[in-house]
Amino acid sequence: MANFARAENALKRADELINVGQKQDALQALHDLITSKRYRAWQKTLERIMFKYVELCVDMRKGRFAKDGLIQYRIVCQQVNVSSLEEVIKHFMHLSTEKAEQARAQAQALEEALDVDDLEADKRPEDLMLSYVSGEKGKDRSDRELVTPWFKFLWETYRTVLEILRNNSKLEALYAMTAHRAFQFCKQYKRTTEFRRLCEIIRNHLANLNKYKDQRDKPDLSAPESLQLYLDTRFEQLKIATELKLWQEAFRSVEDIHGLMYMVKKTPKSSLMVVYYAKLIDIFWISANHLYHAYVWFKLFTLQKNFNKNLSQKDLQLIASSVVLATLSVGPYDQTRGESHVELENEKERKIRMANLIGFSLDPKVENREVLSRSSLLSELVSKGVLSCATQEVKDLYHLLEHAFLPLDIASKMQPLLTKISKLGGKLSSASSVPEVQLSQYIPAIEKLATLRLLLQVSQVYQTMKIESLSQIIPFSDFSMVEKISVDAVKHNFIAMKIDHMKGIVVFGDMGLESDRLRAHLTNFAESLNNARAMIYPPVEKVSKLAEIFPGLGEVVDKEHKRLLARKSIIEKRKEEQERQLLEKEREEESRRLKIQKITEEAEQKRLATEFEQRRAERVRQEIEERELQEAQALLLETEKHGRKGGKRPIVGEKLTKQVLMELALTEQLKERQEMEKKLQKLAKTMDYLERAKRQEAAPLIEAAFQQRLVEEKVLHEREQQLEVELSRQRHDGDLKEKNRLACMLDNKIIFQERVMSCRQAEFDRRREEREKRINQIIQARKQERELKRKKIFYVRSEEERLRKLQEEEEARKREEAERRRKEETERKAKLDEIAEKQRQRERELEEKERLRREALLGRSIEGLSRPSELPAGSRPSEPGAAAPAPAPAPAPTPGKYVPRFKRERADGSGPPPPSEPDRWGRAPPSQSDTWGSVSKAPPQDPERVGSSGSRPLLHDSDRLGGSSSKPEPWRPSRARNPPRV
Repeated sequence: MANFARAENALKRADELINVGQKQDALQALHDLITSKRYRAWQKTLERIMFKYVELCVDMRKGRFAKDGLIQYRIVCQQVNVSSLEEVIKHFMHLSTEKAEQARAQAQALEEALDVDDLEADKRPEDLMLSYVSGEKGKDRSDRELVTPWFKFLWETYRTVLEILRNNSKLEALYAMTAHRAFQFCKQYKRTTEFRRLCEIIRNHLANLNKYKDQRDKPDLSAPESLQLYLDTRFEQLKIATELKLWQEAFRSVEDIHGLMYMVKKTPKSSLMVVYYAKLIDIFWISANHLYHAYVWFKLFTLQKNFNKNLSQKDLQLIASSVVLATLSVGPYDQTRGESHVELENEKERKIRMANLIGFSLDPKVENREVLSRSSLLSELVSKGVLSCATQEVKDLYHLLEHAFLPLDIASKMQPLLTKISKLGGKLSSASSVPEVQLSQYIPAIEKLATLRLLLQVSQVYQTMKIESLSQIIPFSDFSMVEKISVDAVKHNFIAMKIDHMKGIVVFGDMGLESDRLRAHLTNFAESLNNARAMIYPPVEKVSKLAEIFPGLGEVVDKEHKRLLARKSIIEKRKEEQERQLLEKEREEESRRLKIQKITEEAEQKRLATEFEQRRAERVRQEIEERELQEAQALLLETEKHGRKGGKRPIVGEKLTKQVLMELALTEQLKERQEMEKKLQKLAKTMDYLERAKRQEAAPLIEAAFQQRLVEEKVLHEREQQLEVELSRQRHDGDLKEKNRLACMLDNKIIFQERVMSCRQAEFDRRREEREKRINQIIQARKQERELKRKKIFYVRSEEERLRKLQEEEEARKREEAERRRKEETERKAKLDEIAEKQRQRERELEEKERLRREALLGRSIEGLSRPSELPAGSRPSEPGAAAPAPAPAPAPTPGKYVPRFKRERADGSGPPPPSEPDRWGRAPPSQSDTWGSVSKAPPQDPERVGSSGSRPLLHDSDRLGGSSSKPEPWRPSRARNPPRV
């Protein structure tokens, strides 16, 4: 960092570095000087340094350096000479704009001066290679290399200046001028992105102005000059936004203007309000908000009529006609019908917000659809006399659409009126701020409204109508548009109608069972009949016998019951009151305790915080006093070092502070400045006398020299004139001789010219014929190529369609096959389940029968063993002790419980074997002597368990169903054989 004793030395050093080509070093030297704390007092040399500094920043495109330098210079000039900062900033913006324009002109000149050697070649090889590599054209590359960097720097310049000048009351005019120039930059070069950013920057500046109200030198918006500058900036922003077609940003600009007016509680001039409403008209029309568009037209009409004294009758008629047509363009039904509560609340807030923007004050408690609506606006137009100011065609159109009932003739009567209205319009001469009025833009909306009115009136007269007849009475719209309009109207319950395209008719009115007319028809009819019957035959009240015996018993019972209920409620209330009082007492005690505790804690925290703040303040005060003492000592040393002889010295004994030393230094500087001014005045007076004496002595000498010069110049002019005449005469004679010499060759020249022209004409005809033949051949070839291409496309599409159909058929066949298999599988499973269920039922029945048979057999065996005297003789022992005693028989099974065969055989292993069962044909085995004796002595079987006959044989397990024991049945489940599949 270089240290300069004087600021002029830094400027000289920068010039020397620039002359040798070291601009970066020169810029760094000036930057170090500007940002140094040593040069905080403004002087004229600093202004020259800033001019040189911004020139270097612009040449080198150093936006960051420029911003730092301007911020430091603003600190220096803010309280002393703010006009110097204004001049530097203007010079900075001028240089940036000039460089950007030069770059743009250079790019255009480079594009126009492109040298093309071969006129038949479209592009040079270099251009082709660059376009293939980068994908850009020559103009795009030149713009990117030359123009875009300077445009970026110019945009950065505007942002820097706006950031430096923001919220500064002394530079409000320069801030507004910079914003206007930035707007024009965005408009001229169609920079929509930068325009959005610029609007956001200005919006943030105003928000910070309102947020931080304790700033120094902040603008006062209540002052008329400041408010006018801010409003002019916002209105310029609104104009540029509409010209760039940035409608969302334009609406935000409108909100900014409204917020500014609401902030200062003042209304701008009528000329500005005209621009405000004119731009709102375009915004609402583009956004298809016809209701707000009509209200803005109404406000503009009122403003022009009241404040524009130069408004002509023709212009007033055009504005009034626009108001009426804009109102008629609003839809006749409510678009928010049937929406949810949240959506209705949002719509209500939106209408209140829009009404505030337009200039209407709405009460939020009033139903919103009764305030801003088409019907209320029409009534205001009639009451305020707007309709009377419109043209006769608009009046007739209004009466046809709003009052006339002509279901079949309304369209034919409207057609000539719409034709005349579409020709009206133009630029208003006496209202320059109002946009050009074109009434033709409202024709589509008016035709839609006429269609709705016609459908509504026809529905009141006819129940059905042919589509052809309906299309004939609506000449300005085809039936598809009419159908679209009717669908939207039916959706919002404006009209009830149905279109039957199969029959070609339109049915008016909703006659279904779920319609509003017939939904409760039967219920209402039944209620009416019931009421009529009750009136004709009133019901007879039956008197109970108990009431006859005790006439006052009911009243006594009711009173006693009420008394008991009252007593019970009183007791419960007393209990609840007592509990509540106890709870309240406990709650109060707890709250009192918590409150005391909280107060104690807060007092302790406050005491600690106070002590901490006192210690911190004491420490800061001591640090400040030490720093001031050090600065005072340093300033004293510097003052003694640079002080003059004879200057006032500080008293040794007194306490030196920074303020005292600053006052001494300022006093010395003021004295030096006054002495310097006196010297300059004396020197100027001396120079003035000297210059006056010089001019008095030189005046007669100058006059004599002038007269002598006149004489010399007159002689020289006459001599040159004679010489010119002689030269002209000689040139004329030579030209005549040359003409006579060349006259003999004129015939040969004409013959040669005709011969050359005939040859060139023959060559031209031949080439033209060849070109026409070549063009015809190319046309025929292209026709054949297009025909072949169309055939190929048709074949490919046909083949694709055939394959698609085959695929669809195959998929349908597969789906049918899968469905058939699924059904067959379901049926097979059902049959198998049914067969298995029958098998299980039969097995259960057979097991039950077997169990009963075995229980019967086991019961008879136990009875025979209990009576040994009835046993046969052969079964008794011959000698009482000859044989070993037989083992005790197994306990008999409990009746009704099934015992398996192997357990029975194990239990009866020592006894005789069980009787043989009959074979499969029912024949009994041969009689044997067994434990049970002869068959004739066996007890009879139970006919209910065995069968209807006592002698009926029992079948084997394998022969119960009449089959063979060696071959199982196909429907019976077996371990060795799987069940057959269906």
